Amino acid sequence: MSTNNEHSAARRARYYADPDATAHDLLNNAAELLQYARGLTELLAEFVHESDTVDCRRMALSLDAVAALTQMGAHCAAEAHARLSWEKSVAPADASGTH
Repeated sequence: MSTNNEHSAARRARYYADPDATAHDLLNNAAELLQYARGLTELLAEFVHESDTVDCRRMALSLDAVAALTQMGAHCAAEAHARLSWEKSVAPADASGTH
């Protein structure tokens, strides 16, 4: 969710990955966060279709929540990618040391 502090600097939601989590765990977390964002988007669309009026303030907050979930899911997937790349670059060095 994006908010402004007293200096008008935008703050964004951030996903802090567990240092012990595997890339597989991180990808599962990313998929879960993105599914939440999709579900919330569908719910908002349903409310807008059924409503005669839209509360713009609540809609904006809800859309900020969708953005935060999406951003956190993308960050989690990027962290998983970085860990997979790191493991791949370390693996050949370990394999050559055993000869």
